[in-house]
Amino acid sequence: MKDERRLRRGTPELRAAAEGVGRAFAACEALNRLPYADQDAIRTAWTALTGQAVDERFRLVPPVHCDHGLALRVGAEVFVNHGCTLNDMGGIEIGDRTMLGPNVSLITSGHPVSPAERRDGLVVAQIRIGADVWIGAGATVLGGVTVGDGSVVAAGAVVTRDVPPATLVAGVPARVVRTLAS
Repeated sequence: MKDERRLRRGTPELRAAAEGVGRAFAACEALNRLPYADQDAIRTAWTALTGQAVDERFRLVPPVHCDHGLALRVGAEVFVNHGCTLNDMGGIEIGDRTMLGPNVSLITSGHPVSPAERRDGLVVAQIRIGADVWIGAGATVLGGVTVGDGSVVAAGAVVTRDVPPATLVAGVPARVVRTLAS
């Protein structure tokens, strides 16, 4: 992952991240029991998960899954469809008016590739998603990636590198399909 950091087993940094997992899971369980029609309660539950108030136009269709919560920031008028996984230990920023389709995964953490190092902790890298982005159903964005303003990530794409602004990407791994008109 681009700009990755190592969180080594036994370090205070990894212990702190791991302690946040149980809190985030409990907050997601509470949020996921709420009906879609009660967006006020969903926004309150989201605030408990992330520690940040959200815009009154924020919309979320439960369920959502998150492994930390406190490193997750969303802008105004963001829409999160059902079944999204937001693994935010490395940090996730989502810009204004961005839409996440059903079952989108934003994954900021993983394990070292080397078998000798794999159980020695985690690697994390931030995801930055610009404003006015649409990430289609079932797409995955990996840590270290920036998705530029106004871009579209096609359904099912796996994004492993930065997406320029106003660009449509598709495929596994995601590749530029075309530039979008502003």
